[in-house]
Amino acid sequence: MTQSINTAKECDTNCSGTLVDLKAIKAELIDNQAAVQFADWFKAFSDPTRVKIISALLKRELCVHDLTVLLEMGQSAVSHQLRYLRNLRIVKRRKVGKTVYYSLDDTHIEQSRLFIKYNHG
Repeated sequence: MTQSINTAKECDTNCSGTLVDLKAIKAELIDNQAAVQFADWFKAFSDPTRVKIISALLKRELCVHDLTVLLEMGQSAVSHQLRYLRNLRIVKRRKVGKTVYYSLDDTHIEQSRLFIKYNHG
């Protein structure tokens, strides 16, 4: 069903513009690897608990216990969500003795923001 841009025939209604337009769009289209990374990154925001964690961490660095109190959830459930966010490099952790503190991974979030701005205006 998909056609190569080089061999695409005009639609009967000429709906999509010229072949030159399509080539220009394709040249700037996000690549597959980046698209997968973006999809995974946005999945982080599909869970209300993760959104609340990110919202709390926007204020300041917090330990797991602080997050369990704020979210009124068990330590295991909060830790599971933090692990998910850490695997996506949205949050990072810092250990002091037995206490683990979490904060937003500013570098990764800033890179994502710049990527979105650069690629999508």
